[in-house]
Amino acid sequence: MHYPAVLLLLLPGGAEAFRICAFNAQRLTLSKVAREHVMDIFVRILARCDIMVLQEVVDSSGSAISLLLRELNRSHKTQVLDSYVYEDKDDLFAREPFVAQFTFPSKVLPSLVLVPLHTTPKAVEKELNALYDVFLDVSQRWQSKDMILLGDFNADCASLNKKRLAELALRTEAGFRWVIADGEDTTVRASTHCAYDRIVLHGERCQSLLSSAAAFNFPRSFRLNEEEALNISDHYPVEVELSRAAPRVQPLSLAALLLLLLLLLP
Repeated sequence: MHYPAVLLLLLPGGAEAFRICAFNAQRLTLSKVAREHVMDIFVRILARCDIMVLQEVVDSSGSAISLLLRELNRSHKTQVLDSYVYEDKDDLFAREPFVAQFTFPSKVLPSLVLVPLHTTPKAVEKELNALYDVFLDVSQRWQSKDMILLGDFNADCASLNKKRLAELALRTEAGFRWVIADGEDTTVRASTHCAYDRIVLHGERCQSLLSSAAAFNFPRSFRLNEEEALNISDHYPVEVELSRAAPRVQPLSLAALLLLLLLLLP
């Protein structure tokens, strides 16, 4: 059982779309971000997002995160309404979900809940079905249905076949919209084509603001070959854009949040 440490950062912005991302950084360590070219790419990836869920950070000292934040050079008061680590009484999760509720800059959707999860490849089905229980727990605790569940679900290929994927509670229960398609490739290697990383929306208001969702092919955008890209991660970030615009509502100042999930390995 590993408890995630979470760092929240407010980033100013002015775009009409609000971009929420999740990125498996593949063992992000101090020595990794100390390399200038690696740091540069990480900062460019993080800076694109208003909310980033950064997974597989394995620097227990926090120094790697401090370096990233210094390079981002942005800090403001966060607008987090509440947060908690899910109480995993049955020890179903290798990494218990950290749940956060925060204000959203739209009168259509004044608040939104994020539920990040990084599953263990050997227990994908068990953990994703348990994630439905987390959804129920959040719904009861905060009386909120507008939620985004996201992260490296390992929800494809050898880790979870199509039949077992279709039988998940998050697939069979009404109201969930998987916006990263089953055929999407969220992996960097040319030899793989798997939709491991996912984003799932719940709630009519949340889904009504959906603008786009996709994996971000950072090697193509930043002109990196495969070897260079693998120095960053073997995953693409996945992202969803929610429109901030609503009829007769003036745009508000952008609230942004960086969630850095620190995975403590034994």
